[in-house]
Amino acid sequence: MRIVVTGRDGQVAQALSEVGAVEGVTIIPLGRPTLDLADPRGIAPALEAAQPDVVVNAAAYTAVDKAESEPDLARAVNGVGAGAVAEAAAHIGVPILHLSTDYVFDGSSQRSYREDDPTGPLGVYGRTKLEGERAVAAANARHVILRTAWVYAPFGTNFVRTMLRLAGTRDEVGVVADQHGCPTSALDIARTLVAIAGRVRAGDDESHYGVFHMTGQGEAVWADVAEAIFARSAMSGGPSARVKRITTAEFPTPARRPVNSRLDGARLKAVHGLVLPNWRTSLDVCVDRLLAGAKG
Repeated sequence: MRIVVTGRDGQVAQALSEVGAVEGVTIIPLGRPTLDLADPRGIAPALEAAQPDVVVNAAAYTAVDKAESEPDLARAVNGVGAGAVAEAAAHIGVPILHLSTDYVFDGSSQRSYREDDPTGPLGVYGRTKLEGERAVAAANARHVILRTAWVYAPFGTNFVRTMLRLAGTRDEVGVVADQHGCPTSALDIARTLVAIAGRVRAGDDESHYGVFHMTGQGEAVWADVAEAIFARSAMSGGPSARVKRITTAEFPTPARRPVNSRLDGARLKAVHGLVLPNWRTSLDVCVDRLLAGAKG
């Protein structure tokens, strides 16, 4: 199986390359300048040349706060660009797996969000990602839209690496404790994507397509995640710090974050038989790898 993944340097693309090597799947990462979602003209030729069985669109404008001042660029990548990738995949007759986000919701629900719950993004990033979902669905009938959240990995820019870096220079780190979500390992995402790609590659079962939620099991607030990072790190003699639990109001940002980012993964389990591991288990693996890399 040949899988093209956009967003070559992102966490998910790197994770797919690692997982693909283990599972015997050919992963073809594409990124700028070969494929640039902000310039749709080159998307179709790049996909045609790669000859994939499945396309994974992991490329996105993910600078949540910066998007507030760059709405046109965010829309070009997350909305128009995503639709162009889906259209190009449809043109060569292959399905698309498209990554989306918890930010399509406003966070006001008292329970975990299901796929059919009303959307209501709070900022530019969420709005443009929702536009992308709709563009992908309209452009390619064989679409699997996977909303995920709080992604981390042993590589790239993410919360885990930031916390370990801060613990190297501080005794105490203030971390928000009133935003709820489901931390998700990029490596778990990659394994799930490969499994779904195998199912939709040749099949025409319409139930396999549509919108799904894909996050690690369990839930947390950011302060919980930071405490878990530091506890695991301390066990191996790595950097650690005290966590000062703060409110969102004490850490203002240009973009509003959903207070509740929890996503219900029941449909992914029911349709595809897939359940991601508990976030704490995968987080321990990530911290161990980062510390081993630092020592090596």
